[in-house]
Formats: sequence, structure tokens, C-alpha cells
Amino acid sequence: MRYTSGNYEAFARPRKPEGVDEKTAWFVGAGLASLSGAAFLIRDGQMPGNKITILERLKLPGGALDGIKEPKKGFVIRGGREMEDHFECLWDLFRSIPSLEVEGASVLDEFYWLNRDDPNYSLQRVTVDRGEDAHTDGLFALSKKAQKEIVKVFLATREEMENKRINEVFSEEFLKSNFWLYWRTMFAFEEWHSALEMKLYLHRFIHHIGGLPDFSALKFTKYNQYESLVLPLYRWLLDQGVVFHFSTEVTDVDFDIDQTTGRKQAIRIHWASGEEGAPGDGVDLTENDLLFMTIGSLTENSNNGDHHTPAKLDEGPAPAWDLWRRIAAKDPSFGRPDVFGSHIPETKWESATVTTLDERIPKYIQKIAKRDPFSGKVVTGGIVTAKDSSWLLSWTVNRQPHFKQQKPNEVVVWVYSLFVDTPGDYVKKPMQECTGQEITQEWLYHLGVPVDQIDELAAAGAKTVPVMMPYVTAFFMPRQAGDRPDVVPEGSENFAFIGQFAESKERDCIFTTEYSVRTPMEAVYTLLDIERGVPEVFNSTYDVRKLLAATSRLRDGEEIKLPGGPLARKLILAKIEDTEIGELLEEFGLVTD
Repeated sequence: MRYTSGNYEAFARPRKPEGVDEKTAWFVGAGLASLSGAAFLIRDGQMPGNKITILERLKLPGGALDGIKEPKKGFVIRGGREMEDHFECLWDLFRSIPSLEVEGASVLDEFYWLNRDDPNYSLQRVTVDRGEDAHTDGLFALSKKAQKEIVKVFLATREEMENKRINEVFSEEFLKSNFWLYWRTMFAFEEWHSALEMKLYLHRFIHHIGGLPDFSALKFTKYNQYESLVLPLYRWLLDQGVVFHFSTEVTDVDFDIDQTTGRKQAIRIHWASGEEGAPGDGVDLTENDLLFMTIGSLTENSNNGDHHTPAKLDEGPAPAWDLWRRIAAKDPSFGRPDVFGSHIPETKWESATVTTLDERIPKYIQKIAKRDPFSGKVVTGGIVTAKDSSWLLSWTVNRQPHFKQQKPNEVVVWVYSLFVDTPGDYVKKPMQECTGQEITQEWLYHLGVPVDQIDELAAAGAKTVPVMMPYVTAFFMPRQAGDRPDVVPEGSENFAFIGQFAESKERDCIFTTEYSVRTPMEAVYTLLDIERGVPEVFNSTYDVRKLLAATSRLRDGEEIKLPGGPLARKLILAKIEDTEIGELLEEFGLVTD
């Protein structure tokens, strides 16, 4: 397997890999990573779909990419996925998956046309004083010291950032900036999370720094991520003959490991199934049986409350994490799951899905979003953060309807908070202890609803489902090399690890749909030796234009102060004004005549 860029390989079709007709494939989990891996096996590996089996503990596919209506509770979305134009592997996949909405189009075509016709951007990113404009005005408000800290982290080696927290490499000046407010609420970073991952994010999205304050960097699907991404991919796989076994929990995997040669082969999958007609309790594997394992889970042990019941924090047995622990105990190269999965107080947060039922609530949404929620187009353009919220509450309204089953007068809102253990400003309780109705009260308070109307509207004007997720930012815990296993560990003959807790050799970052597609693409291309390159991460971190544009934005447009007095400045400008360097510095506002 190799990484490539450019149209030459992007448009090339690989020849059929040698020996693929004798192989079968098994996937643990039916999240985006497994669904993508199966698609790459079929499209690029030319493996018949009926030779691919996907084992899933839940009753439906999609993993964390969810979106469902629970009849007695309401609509539920645990999270939202922010996408951009340089998710190279994601779009490489979905160019081949037919749209369920547009005849003759792919999912990528549909997504591209939608975001071209209705580009995303926010008109009010931050509020204070119960729905009033916080007037961050698109500025990062980074002090000189904070700017230097960003540059230092950007230039540091990965090894220098290993096992360090964000608040160990950034000062209070940085943590009080608008930049950190935008960043932490957009990506769900906490001060105790990984400085290494913060560095990777800076490199990965340096070309979008300018779009951070207003979300103009982002693109969204038409509906929730399940209906827009998972369902078309799932249906395409079914059409190809892929076999799915739901209600089937993989409990262990056996390996034959030769300590002398380093050769490693998966030889058996163990499972327990509640599915009628499921085949036995496991399967033996040969070197021709490929195994792709999703390890860990950000949504493991998620618990849904309802409008009158708080969501519970489930700290009990966690099957996805326990499976990884059993596997990891068999070889050091299989990772260290407890680095990520044993810190619930640091990895939990809560979200809630609000469905409005009263026509008065959307008017307050429109006041802040400055757009009609019922227009069918972009509404908030991303999250709106209540800067003075004790919970650090953020909320968003995507294009409506967000679910195909929505009624015309309903608006589906996603709400989340980073500080779930802190008492609220209206509801004097931590979010973690609140019912859906109480979370609605707190949200309405920060929306600016008159206090004497909040209780009535929260009781009868909305239906809210809270969700507590103990492991939702587990992959952000400080880490070092080896804590996550390589996608294909050295010596592996027939198995790979995929998903957010597998280590890609490329310089990509986690908590993205892109990473969930990149790792299975690498796995399939490696194990089948597919003669086409995996798209490398967009090279913005090496593009001087992107770096200069980011520098200008991080300085809020302030010109660089050249050394010396007016005479020295004049001499320096005279030297560079007719050069490429001078043109670039002037183009990005770093120096002026």
C-alpha cells in the first residue's frame, strides 16, 4: 500500500488482485469503518459481496453515524458530523454509492450540488446574555504569547507532544481566547485532552483556519447522517450480496502468533448471537479469510433518557472495550485500550435532541440564526455557543427537515454541553441529572425566551431526548506511539484494525468520518495488495499560501511588524516588493505598501 495524490491515480481502476476469488472477509462491527471496508473490497478488490460478512451487536448498521425516531421518545441524534471538501477517502468512497434521493447521481454528486447551491456559514456563532450577540465578530483575540504557543505546537515533533495535555502546552492567555472557544466547542476538545491530537488538527485543517469563526469551512448532508450516508451505503452493500448478522456480539478473536518470526494470523472469531438463524458461535479462519476489526467505540454504553427521565451514566461492562482488552492482551502490537477507555470522567459528555412542537420556539431560533428554520436551507450553519453558559452549552439547527419523518411544523435541534457536572444557569442542576424537559428549559433560557414562558414551553412545546455518552471523546486522551495498533500490524497475514482507535501511517486526525473511511481503505489495500494508491491527506500544511493565509487570520489581520525603524522597513520592502515573496505577503495582508 502507498499514498498518492493527483488525478492520475484518483481516476485509475485497479486490476483484480491475485487470489481474491479464494478469499472471504469478516468485519467486526457495522459502523462506517466496516461498511466502507466492505465497499472497497467489492469496488477495488473485486471480491463478490456474498463472500463478505459483517457482524454487529446492535440491531442496525451505522455505529456512531446515527439518526433514528424512537416511537415513545422522539427523534434522536447523538452527534453531528462536520465535513469538508478535502475528506479525500470519504469522497473517493461515496462517488461510487448511488444516491437514494437523486436518480442517476451518486451520494457525492448529491452532496456537492446541495452545498454548492446552499453554502454553509453561520451568521451568529456566539451568544451571551440570553441570546444576544457576543460580538466575537470573527476575531480570534489571540495575544502575542498565545500566537507563539500555536506556532510552537505546530512546529513541534509528534514525540514532543506525546502524553501531554492541551493545558500543559498552552497558557491561560490562549485558553481565554476566542480561538479556543471556537475550537473547543466545534471539535469537543477539553483542556485535559491530547496536545498531540490538537497538533494534528492544526496541521490537518490549517487551510480552514479562516473559516473557523463562521463555519464557512464546513459542509453538511441534507438529512441526518444515518439517512444521508449510512442508508445508501448499507442498501448498496445489500444489493451486492453482503451478509449482515445483527444482534451478534463478537466476544473474542484467537491468533496464531509466532514469536520467532513475528508472523501473526487470526484463526478464529468467537461470537454470541441473539439473531434467529445465526450460524453457530464462531468461525475458524485460514490465511484466506480476512478479518477487519473495529476496536473501541465512542458511543459505547450510550444511554437515552426521555422528556421526563434523565439519561444515565452507564459505567458497567462495555462490550466493544472489553473485546479490545481481550485482543490486546495477546500481543503488545495490538494497542493499549485502557489509555482511552478507562477515564470516563474525562471522556463523557451529554447531548440532547429537541423536537419543537410549539410555533413560538422557532421564532427565537430565527432571531439568533437570522434565517427561517423552515426554509429548507442552512439555518444556524453550525453550532451556536452560549459563551456565558455554566454548562458551556451549544446548539445547532441543520437544514430542515432533518428527518424524512418530521412533521412540517417541527424543528429538530441538537444540543450539547462540555461541562455536564456543573449546575445550570436556569435549571440549578448539572446537565447529567436533568430530564429532557429540564434541558429544554436551560436551552430556552439561553435562547432568550422570557422567563415566565420557559416552563410552559419546555413542558408542552417540545419533546427532548437526552443521551449520555461515557466514551465520546475517549480518542482525545493523551497518548503515545503504540497506544493505538497499526491498521495492519507488522507480521499480520490476514487481519487489520479499523476505525478511530487504529493508527494510520498518514498524518490524519480522528473524530472525523474521513478517519473512519481512511483506516479500512488502508486495510483493504494492504491485505489485498491493491494496485492503486490511498489518497494522502490534503497537503495544506506544506502549502505556503495556506500557511500565510492562516498566519494572517490568527493575527486577526494585523500586519507583521518588520524589524528596525521606518528607514529599515522601507529598505526591506524595497528588496521584496517585486518578488514572489513580496506579492504573497501583500496578498495575505501581512505587509502593505
